[in-house]
Amino acid sequence: MSANTIGAPGPISCTVSRAARELGLQRVEFDIAVRLGRIRTVRDEGGGGGRRVERTEIDRLRAQDGFPDTLRERVRAVGTVEGAALMNIPAGRFTRLARLGMLVPVHHYLNRYRAVVWLYPAEELRAFTSAAEHAHLLKGRTPETLRGQLEAGVDLRARNWRGRHLGFLLRQAEGAWDRAGALAAFLAPGDIADVVKDPYERAHLNRFRPAPPGRAAPGSPSAHLAERIMTAQDTDETEWLRGELARTVGEARAVSPAPRPTARRPLPAARPIPPMARTVTRPNDAGKRPASSSAPPAGGPGHHRQRPARGLRAWLRRGPGQPWSRCGCEG
Repeated sequence: MSANTIGAPGPISCTVSRAARELGLQRVEFDIAVRLGRIRTVRDEGGGGGRRVERTEIDRLRAQDGFPDTLRERVRAVGTVEGAALMNIPAGRFTRLARLGMLVPVHHYLNRYRAVVWLYPAEELRAFTSAAEHAHLLKGRTPETLRGQLEAGVDLRARNWRGRHLGFLLRQAEGAWDRAGALAAFLAPGDIADVVKDPYERAHLNRFRPAPPGRAAPGSPSAHLAERIMTAQDTDETEWLRGELARTVGEARAVSPAPRPTARRPLPAARPIPPMARTVTRPNDAGKRPASSSAPPAGGPGHHRQRPARGLRAWLRRGPGQPWSRCGCEG
């Protein structure tokens, strides 16, 4: 073999599963890294509708100092107990800060007790703790205004997660229909039908509407939970999404109208079929079968052969003087 032979080049991109293995990350850690913008992905040009990671992006991350520990620490997400320990505050205070919207979750899942578990970026929690303006929130008594909101039942964790996830979807969008689909992902079907009244546009929009994150089985409690968290609940949030959806669909309609079925050409008029000629048949007498040429004569078969024979024998017995009619035959 010649020494100048060049081997086939490797793939310029790979699937997200393979990228996670090469970067030393679990799949959940990889997904969080993508949502936080730590790992860049590209659209799968093969038509599968998924995402891929370019080889140059993997090489860039692997070339960083302290890989893979530094990368895993940057994408680390913690729950309430671990987050409270990281911020050096009680778990109850941590939950109150999260309900007030000061700590924004990046991921959630359903535990074995079917309770929602929120995860927060550890890097953001450290930044919140080190900020001087947050010192009064970490120690001492909670301000009166904030206590009033908590007593009223305020819980902004799901809404803040939706805001973060919407930003992530809009950053990945590559066109007006992609942006419209990202907005529609957080609205109920009734709200979408109210804003986008054209059924062909709604059908086209659904092609760009991403599903809730996660790999829950359809119809499972986790899937229902993900759908409920994904859907906007507050009136002001819903109205803002409806307005943005109407504006974005208008932009998409002007750039690339939704496909519609082509009008069918009318079929040529069918030529009338001429009536068939009437067949004339001889009517039979009602209730009578037509006579057959092979039918025996009336009186039974052999009538005229047997009676003359009997009459002849009688005539012979009586004598030649007897008339023929007296033998019983009809003359």
